[in-house]
Amino acid sequence: MPEPSWMVIVEVAWVLLVAGFMVLQRRSAPATLAWILTLAFLPLVGIAVYSLIGPRRFDHEKKHRIAAIAKVRRSSAVTETDELVAPSQLARMLARAVGRAGRIRSGQVRAFFDGRALFDALEEAIAGAQHHIHLEYYIWEPDRLGTRLRDRLVERARAGVEVRVLVDAVGSWNARRSFWRPLREAGAEVRCFNENTLFRIRTHMLNFRSHRKIAVIDGEIGFTGGMNVSEVHTSEFSGERAWRDTHAELRGEVVRGLSFVFFEDWHYAGGDAPELAAYFSDRSPVHAEKPSAIQIVSSGPDEGVDAIHKLFISSITGATSRVQLTTPYFVPDEPILTALTIASLGGVDVSLLVPRAGDQPLVAAAARTYYPDLLKAGAKIYELDHPVLHAKTLVVDDVAVVGTANTDNRSFRLNFEVVAVVYDHRLADTLAKQFEADLATAEPVALESLRRLGLLERLIGSVARLFSPLL
Repeated sequence: MPEPSWMVIVEVAWVLLVAGFMVLQRRSAPATLAWILTLAFLPLVGIAVYSLIGPRRFDHEKKHRIAAIAKVRRSSAVTETDELVAPSQLARMLARAVGRAGRIRSGQVRAFFDGRALFDALEEAIAGAQHHIHLEYYIWEPDRLGTRLRDRLVERARAGVEVRVLVDAVGSWNARRSFWRPLREAGAEVRCFNENTLFRIRTHMLNFRSHRKIAVIDGEIGFTGGMNVSEVHTSEFSGERAWRDTHAELRGEVVRGLSFVFFEDWHYAGGDAPELAAYFSDRSPVHAEKPSAIQIVSSGPDEGVDAIHKLFISSITGATSRVQLTTPYFVPDEPILTALTIASLGGVDVSLLVPRAGDQPLVAAAARTYYPDLLKAGAKIYELDHPVLHAKTLVVDDVAVVGTANTDNRSFRLNFEVVAVVYDHRLADTLAKQFEADLATAEPVALESLRRLGLLERLIGSVARLFSPLL
């Protein structure tokens, strides 16, 4: 029997080394397997990819994040008028998981389903600002919309309003320093999330992005949802090609939850933050005649809690009548897939609205491999071909969730995300009505159509699913 060549010995040793290294990280089984396969069989490519988006790269940043969160919580002590009882065990769990931001507060909520109406409302709120404007966006494009919004902020900064803008260094790559110069010269502050002063981004931090979209005006009006500052989101500039998205305007004491999240990110991005009491106290809350109970739930790789992931699982498994999930990226892990399947088998009306291709065809191909199990359980799946679907909403019975999180591993575990959970049938019914309107131009997915997919399509989908934890 011939002795194994040195190349075989090296390969076996490399595979064992990689496997041992990844297993010791104690990540999820699918993510661990995906990394082992990538590093073992494509070592040069795998090492390059791991150096850019590897999961261990955020570990040394956690102390910085923890310090930022502690700073915000110490300097924002304020007596709140709301003493709402958590409407469910789920709400109590989330409040404990995410601290001050997750407190149940009262407020008003208004949903937007197109960018033109949203940005009109945002610009109106900015124009009326008297004390401060705080904006945090994953993507801020220096296009016509982005330039106009920047110039609105310049006007308010010159009028003496405190303006702070936080953008993600990767998502807002196109907005260079020269773009922000007029705003800084007007007295505003602009920071980038995970920026390197030499290369603008930390090349080892292409994961762990701030995918949040937050706007807070005077501590009284807040916005969050799926829309970035980009022309693709509004028919004003994109016409019929404008993306289909959902955003929410919040008023009242619930806005404090968004402020907590913003200041934690602001402190982390710059190493300091102002004394925050002035941004939470002595502001007159807006009281609706029939306010909603609302909770701001945030999550990120720094906490190890995966609060939004737990929100989705807990709410879906507790559903009694309806589950309507709208998401542009549907790459569920086993708990999410099991929750949807069990709900459907239990007689709950489970419906999913997803893009046929969207802006990430590879993700859509991976998503399609999860459909058969859901369809066999009785769930309904609809694909929207046009326009591009970018909305991220969940309706479970009379609870509505609007925010920035997709239904995938990246949103649940790798990115910093935020959602508003509204315990009120009024918003749930509004989102359900929009869901039905979207179905008018969507195509239902049939099990037979999936079986008729060609070999190449099935192969691409299967390979994409294998690497879905990395997408």
